[in-house]
Amino acid sequence: MTNTTSIEQHPDLMELRARYDRAAETPVARALEGFTFLAGLYTAVSPWVVGFTNHSDVATNNLIVGLALAVLAIGFASAYGRTHNLAWVAPIIGVWTIIVPWVVLGSPVPVNMIVNNVITGGVAVLLGLAMAATGARTGRRTR
Repeated sequence: MTNTTSIEQHPDLMELRARYDRAAETPVARALEGFTFLAGLYTAVSPWVVGFTNHSDVATNNLIVGLALAVLAIGFASAYGRTHNLAWVAPIIGVWTIIVPWVVLGSPVPVNMIVNNVITGGVAVLLGLAMAATGARTGRRTR
């Protein structure tokens, strides 16, 4: 019988996860997680708030990507040590939210849709970059 250890139990990996979990407990990280969750929820409901539900393709897109962003934020809040490597997804969601009116509708795009998606997408990009920076700063620290 051989005695092997799982990579999951490797001390370096466990220490790295512990560092990411400590970083997620800071007030700044908690605020970023909360704002990312709220940005996702707003993106999901924005077609009904702003009033562009008559463009069902964009409305459905906003609902799906908004819920994805909210779920991602929940993952950050509950297990940042295991989800920090997904922080790059939030800026991608934000960029997609910005460009989706033109990709889906072409031209012309209603002004209220442009303003809504550019602002919410920009917020998602900034929050995602801040979350990634939180993880990157923590990962570079030494003992």
